[in-house]
Amino acid sequence: MTHIFSRALPALIVLAVLIAASCTPLPPKPEPVPTPPVKPPSGPETALYQEVAFDTLPGWPQAALVPSLRTFLVGCGRPPAPLLVACELAALVPAGDEAAARQFFESQFTAYALRSSNAGDTGLLTGYYEPIIDGARLRDTTNRFPIHGVPDDLIVVELASVNPDVRNMRLRGRLDGRRLVPYWSRAEIEQRNAELPAPVIAWTSDPVELFFLQIQGSGQIRLADGERMRIGYADQNGHPFRSLGRYLVDRGEMTLDQASMQNIKAWAAANPHKLREALNANPSYVFFREVRGQEGPIGALNVPLTAGYSLAVDRRFVPLGAPVYLATTYPLAEERLERLMAAQDVGGAIRGVVRGDFYWGSGVDAGTQAGRMRNPARMWLLWPRGQPLPRD
Repeated sequence: MTHIFSRALPALIVLAVLIAASCTPLPPKPEPVPTPPVKPPSGPETALYQEVAFDTLPGWPQAALVPSLRTFLVGCGRPPAPLLVACELAALVPAGDEAAARQFFESQFTAYALRSSNAGDTGLLTGYYEPIIDGARLRDTTNRFPIHGVPDDLIVVELASVNPDVRNMRLRGRLDGRRLVPYWSRAEIEQRNAELPAPVIAWTSDPVELFFLQIQGSGQIRLADGERMRIGYADQNGHPFRSLGRYLVDRGEMTLDQASMQNIKAWAAANPHKLREALNANPSYVFFREVRGQEGPIGALNVPLTAGYSLAVDRRFVPLGAPVYLATTYPLAEERLERLMAAQDVGGAIRGVVRGDFYWGSGVDAGTQAGRMRNPARMWLLWPRGQPLPRD
């Protein structure tokens, strides 16, 4: 693709004015409910890392750290360089030994309270999950909606090679003659249908379930013979995510506090004549790949996610693979949720220093919890002692 890109470079410069529509963080996994209006920040957000003692973390003395260590070790399959030594030492901790797990984290890491230059030390925690939807490998009279793989004409430009300041961004487009132009939007992809040069890896009967499958970024297809086909995020069309919940609220279809995933699905079932326009209000479109031989969905760290312990973060401020202590509550409850998580995923709507997406697992119950979670939260980064702090 090097020779194609060199011909398209002038077009890339022209396309800079369209960068907002074509440049997105990877991989997208945005939440299905809208964010309440907030006062615009006064400037670019930066992260402040304040060193604190472990015993000042809410609930730390009572936290069970064995499952946290187990999840951290899963991420050690692909650790960033600053975590290499910690990963080697973590592998030596006796399995199931709570005291040894605690001694490992407290001796190998320093705890830093995360604080946003714009929003302070309290941010937003949402939830996501792995949907399980009915479908088929081949189209039939019931399963008529395609689940697409990556199109042959989708071009991805790594912007880090152009400007290191946007190292976590990619530009996606397609060639129109000698011009590099934005890739097709959701509405255009739906309109092109069979003309889209993309493989179809499965089919499903419900466009709304497919829409939420794209929002979650991974899932399972339940086939008629009982087999489960796991699919994961492969790429995206480069258009920005637009919240379906926000769209419905803006049009008076529901109120902000009603805009949960469950209520959106109920609205869709009651308003089939409005559905296509509503779905197309989100121009973002996710392409999938089949994932074989994995115990769970694959996150941005390219390791399987662990229900209740994997967290999606903004990688500009929290490095993938790092332990992150979380203090919040359970969805729609006052019960405290204080837990050491592992930063193993990212998401298109997960933007900010104190911003997380809690992975609840697979299936209906996990989806219910994820759909209800929209909680204030505080976060602490655990970073290896002696290593320079990450900087945005």
